[in-house]
Amino acid sequence: MKYLILFSILILSGCSSTPNIASKSKPTDIIQLIEKAKRRFPEGVRGTFQIPIKASGSKRGVVYLNSDLDYRDPKNITVALHPSTIESFSKSYGSSPESYFIDKTIEVTGKVERIKIYFYTNGKRTKKYYFQTHIRVNSLNQIKVMS
Repeated sequence: MKYLILFSILILSGCSSTPNIASKSKPTDIIQLIEKAKRRFPEGVRGTFQIPIKASGSKRGVVYLNSDLDYRDPKNITVALHPSTIESFSKSYGSSPESYFIDKTIEVTGKVERIKIYFYTNGKRTKKYYFQTHIRVNSLNQIKVMS
């Protein structure tokens, strides 16, 4: 009988939830992720990634968090926060994401995609373009601060 109780305790302890180990995961190799997104273009790469944020900007209601100081650098990954996410963030944290995330490492879940960015002259799109690597965030559930 006592073996049955011991066996039951072992089984139940195995069913308990596991702790969140995201903070122990390694930072994402940005260069490898960009290369993987290039190889899988146009499908992209789905997953959860740790990205250091060094710069930010906003345009047309979207906030862009960048892994490099130069957002046009081919070694940069941009996390694009949808306007509804920005509003939720501001209500929850009482701060703007443009300043809050600078010099922090974030964990973001989503799809890494290559985005074609066209150049404009006199307000008209030219045939010239370059690629940026983006992760779109539509919900606060997709992003969290690691450090």
